[in-house]
Amino acid sequence: MTTRWQAEAIWEAVSPLWPSFSVEILPEIDSTNSELMRRARAGQHDPVLLVAERQTAGRGRLGRDWKSDVQGGGGTLTFSLGVPLAPADWSGLSLAVGLAVVESLHPDLRLKWPNDVWLAQRKLAGILIETASVGDTRYAVIGIGINIFPRDATDLRTPPAALQELWPQVTAPEVLARMALPLARAVQQFVVDGFGPLRQAFHARDLLYGQTVVCSDGVTGTARGVDASGALLVHTDQGLLKINSAEVSVRPAPPATVP
Repeated sequence: MTTRWQAEAIWEAVSPLWPSFSVEILPEIDSTNSELMRRARAGQHDPVLLVAERQTAGRGRLGRDWKSDVQGGGGTLTFSLGVPLAPADWSGLSLAVGLAVVESLHPDLRLKWPNDVWLAQRKLAGILIETASVGDTRYAVIGIGINIFPRDATDLRTPPAALQELWPQVTAPEVLARMALPLARAVQQFVVDGFGPLRQAFHARDLLYGQTVVCSDGVTGTARGVDASGALLVHTDQGLLKINSAEVSVRPAPPATVP
């Protein structure tokens, strides 16, 4: 199983960045994020990439479910990267992670603030970041779920996309192998420089830029990218609004109907 997942090659590529780094492949678990958070609270703080071939209780942002591959056939890729971090400013980490994902996979992928990857107006992947206190620093758990093959859209708020649409012969292990090192480098660079230097690169992939958007708190306006801290900028009738709470859901406004 580890050979199929290229675990040794991933370890060899990433371990120079984090000498105590390890790669684990599990056939099934409730949630890779939940498992790494449990370990962190139990005192296990080494960098680790934890992959689940099947998740039974995957989680997304705002408490939503992220259903993993129920057949175990590689229809989704679900994994979490756990690493102790001490950046000067945590703002924008999910955007930096998302940028590493899309830049390592395909030019047609776009980022929907604050932590989704979209393809042609449909959701392809989600990112969930959680942290636990570790002395003077924090242990960050970066969870990523990607649709590899087309999936059932029943009960999903947003129609799903699949990476197979862009990469017909794609497999979950190949995607992980392509992403692992760019992701690790992006996290390490974020600790040093923060999100600011990535702002223009994010704008080049920004799904919402220039679109009319509707926020879950009722605010409507035109998305104008993000600031140096990763806050979403929305131009409203009352002026420029900065949204920096991930608890606010932002969606493109539905197209106007023609009578």
